[in-house]
This record gives sequence, C-alpha cells and structure tokens, in this order.
Amino acid sequence: MTRIDDGPVTASLPTETLVTGRAPARRRNPFRRPATSILRHALLLALAAGMLYPVIWMVVSSLRPNDEIFRDPGIILDSFEVSNYVDGWTALSYPFNVYLWNSAIIVAGCIIGNLVSCSMAAYAFARLHFTGKRIWFGVMLLSIMLPIHVIIVPQYVLFSQLGWINTFLPLIVPKLLAVDAFFIFLMVQFIRGIPKELDEAARIDGAGHPRIFVQIILPLMVPALATTAIFTFIWTWNDFFSQLVFLTKPELYTVPLALRSFEDSQGTTNYAQMFAMSVVSLIPIFLIFLFGQKFLIKGIATTGIK
Repeated sequence: MTRIDDGPVTASLPTETLVTGRAPARRRNPFRRPATSILRHALLLALAAGMLYPVIWMVVSSLRPNDEIFRDPGIILDSFEVSNYVDGWTALSYPFNVYLWNSAIIVAGCIIGNLVSCSMAAYAFARLHFTGKRIWFGVMLLSIMLPIHVIIVPQYVLFSQLGWINTFLPLIVPKLLAVDAFFIFLMVQFIRGIPKELDEAARIDGAGHPRIFVQIILPLMVPALATTAIFTFIWTWNDFFSQLVFLTKPELYTVPLALRSFEDSQGTTNYAQMFAMSVVSLIPIFLIFLFGQKFLIKGIATTGIK
C-alpha cells in the first residue's frame, strides 16, 4: 500500500487557511467598483437625457416666440414668452379649462367603471367555480390582442342607434362592463396570491361571496386597484382615436382633441401656444405618476407580472 505524505502539502497552505479552514478571499481592486459604478450611472444619465430631450425641448419651445421654435433647436432660452400660456388658454372656441374638465369627467367615469367591473370579474375568475370557467378565461385573454380598430365600427353603429354620439356615454359605459381584459388578468393574479384560508374563515362565520369580496378581498387589493386606476387615468387622458370618433362638437372636445385643433390646415399653426397647452396637459399625468408610483410598482410586483 502506497502512503501519501500530507506534510509538504499542509506546510504550503497559507496561514489563513490553516486557522479558518477556508481559502482566503480574492482581493478586489478598490478602484474597479467605483469606476464601474460611475460608468454605469453616466450611461443611464445619457439615456435619460436622450429620452427626456423631446419633453425638455417642448417646454422650452412653449416659452419662445412662434417664429423662433424651429429656427433654434437648442434648449437655451434667449427670452421668456409667458404670453403663450395666456393666449393659448383662450385661443380655441372655448377656454382650455373646458377641455380639461371634459377629460376629467371621462377619466373619472372610466376609473370608477374599471375598478368596479374588473374587480368583480377578477373575483369570479379567481374564486368562483362555474361551467366553462377556463374557456371564458381564455377568451378574455385573447381579447387583449384584439385591436380597437376592429371593434370601433360595430361600436359606432350600436352607439349611433342608441343616440349616444356626441355624449360621454360611449367612452364611459363600456368600462362598466369589464371590457379591459388586462386589468382583469392583473387582479386575477393578485387575488390568487391571497390565501384561501381567509375566505374559508369568513365562510365559517356565515359570510357569502358578496361579503367576502367587499370586506376581505377588496381591502387587500389596494395595490392592484391603485395600479388599475393609474393606468386607466393615463390611457384615457391620452386617448385620441376613440374620442375623435364619438365626439365631434367643439364644446365636448377633450384635451387631445383640443390640442389637435391648434393645427390649422392653412399652415398658420401657432406651435408656441400648442406646446404651452401640451405642457399644461402633462401636469396631471406627471402628478398622478409622481404620487402613485409607490402603488404602481407594488401592484405590478405582487401580481406576477414581471
């Protein structure tokens, strides 16, 4: 039998290995990590500047005379034309606050409709048992891929027969029927993460599905409900196509339609006033995203949408 002498091997090991039994950690270059971090942040700042440049340019252009907007593509101001905001507010047939109010009415109705109808539909898919549940859930998911251009003509014919054209009803009433499959799926994923033991405990106390939904599920769905409200606000506030189809009277115009009205077919568009009102229209979206960012991130992170 051959004997292996461990003496030379043990003697050649470092002192740290003999004491702790572990190999010493590899020493890192103290300048490597700060350099990598600086490079990464510089790259992110460059990308952020590239994405924000159009917005910054629009804000700067709203403070310039109309004849200097396209003459100077820079973002350094030589003079401030605050009158663009004053003149742009009353440049159209009605003051701009009328269009802001119309958009606010439609947005409020859509948010309430989506929160009520989509949450109820999500609870049905997540907790109830009924015939064809998987089939209807698959049909609901398939409707996400259905573009609005396919259904806008049948909707217009239906709403025209009902006499709803040039009213806010075609834009609000469908939201009460859970037509936004994306929000249903988002809430279904959230409800599935809620332990069913809570439902069983409430059922033992004599609670039915309405009481379980209102008193147990809804309070726990605040992040998903906030996410739905924020997305509904942004998408509805920026919607142009649907509002252009159903609203033709100037007194019913929303913010996107009002901004479109600044463009003149004769080539005399006042871009300074249009940019000024565009900045005004961005303020509500900025505030909603600023104060709802925490709920938005939490709602998406806890619904399985990665």
